Amino acid sequence: MDLDFIKNELYTAVLSDVLDALGYPNQATRIPFTPCTGIGKLVGRCKTTLWADMFHKDVHPYELELKAVDSCQPGDVLIAAAQGSNRSGIFGELLATASRNRGCAGVIVHGAVRDIAKMAAMQFPVFATAKNPYDSQNRQRVIDLDVPVVIDGVTFNPGDIVMADEDGIVVIPQHVENEVLELAKQKVSAENRTRDAIKNGMKAEEAYLTFGVL
Repeated sequence: MDLDFIKNELYTAVLSDVLDALGYPNQATRIPFTPCTGIGKLVGRCKTTLWADMFHKDVHPYELELKAVDSCQPGDVLIAAAQGSNRSGIFGELLATASRNRGCAGVIVHGAVRDIAKMAAMQFPVFATAKNPYDSQNRQRVIDLDVPVVIDGVTFNPGDIVMADEDGIVVIPQHVENEVLELAKQKVSAENRTRDAIKNGMKAEEAYLTFGVL
């Protein structure tokens, strides 16, 4: 699968529309994620981590998060499902450096991140719901990895294609990814024809009746 093509030619809204049409109406998050490092688009395959808050001393600090980072494969997007917790900044410069060295394309954090200026200087894509300078040690930890995780009611399975952009985040289940991407290409083409027709004076209703997209 050509992830560069998906990143350059497609976008979350068209993927969401296609998934809707195929009977998958719950594949996009609704809560706001911020592109913290100024990079507004991220595409790759899910590398999942499940996080929990903690309130005691961790006898094995960072154990599973380091394992997750070190096992990233090229093109992976690290998914940190932390239930939106703002107890600490669970991802920062050092994890970003280690992730990038493994070929990781970026990270999506349902929670807080830190070291944002340094990660921006690295041009490492980071989407998160909060910012927080606190270290995660003894506050939050990874309790499982490479398992299905749920963010805002959307299931992220390991290996699923995920796209994040300014509109939100969409997950494409692996068993329908080829069909979704082919239909998405067709829809983008139809949208381009519709846009050109409207620019040339066609009314919106006529354009919809002619091309079938909106």
